[in-house]
Amino acid sequence: WWMESRVLGLAVDPRAMKLAELYGRHFIRRNIKDRELRKKVTPDYTIGCKRILMSDEYYPSLNRDNVAVLTDGIQEVKAHSIVDGQGVEREVDCIIYGTGFKVSDPIGPMQIIGKGGEEIRDTWDETGMEAYLGISVSGFPNFFMLLGPNTGLGHTSIVFMIEAQVNYVMQAVNKLLGEGGGSLDVKPEVQAGFNRRLQAQLDDAVWSSGGCESWYLDEFGKNRTLWPSFTFQYWMRTRKFEPDKYQFEPESV
Repeated sequence: WWMESRVLGLAVDPRAMKLAELYGRHFIRRNIKDRELRKKVTPDYTIGCKRILMSDEYYPSLNRDNVAVLTDGIQEVKAHSIVDGQGVEREVDCIIYGTGFKVSDPIGPMQIIGKGGEEIRDTWDETGMEAYLGISVSGFPNFFMLLGPNTGLGHTSIVFMIEAQVNYVMQAVNKLLGEGGGSLDVKPEVQAGFNRRLQAQLDDAVWSSGGCESWYLDEFGKNRTLWPSFTFQYWMRTRKFEPDKYQFEPESV
């Protein structure tokens, strides 16, 4: 419940993150004495915009004599060195290239073809990644996924979301079995309405305001990654499968 409460500052009202930000700034001042270095490591966005690093050792490690924090970017990579944005060449043994996560492709290498013959990536290229409850995609009957669009979390355990999704999918499968087979396809207007309300919630969240730019946002500038509310609300939405939200077609003989 303590972790769950963090969504109040992340998604309900980012101003509530001010206390956490003050604590973070105090922690930086306490651990980094050099003013210029302190300025480099102090974020210019509201805390929570990007994933929060929980560590007592990271900032102190930056004070070491053999550590330099460079913020001018890299102009060129050579065989045994890098040239920074100021034109200074520096020898390197190894480059760790960490730029975040590719969260806009939950399908991975799988090829998913809908009833109209369209591949799911082509659909999402046009509209952005969308699903109903992060589980069903209109036009792709009997396709159910876990950890789909907007079911990631920035505040508590993702395992709880997976459990809720498994429960929902199993009810959908049992519905099909009870009908002797056939297909279930979420209605397009249901999916559209769900995502319209979802994005309206995300517009005021910390991930979409306060100068936030991160890998949470797709090429359309939309957050298709995170659930913008309490996980117990998602659990309530998925406790019972809703056959009226779906078009059912019996199995043809």
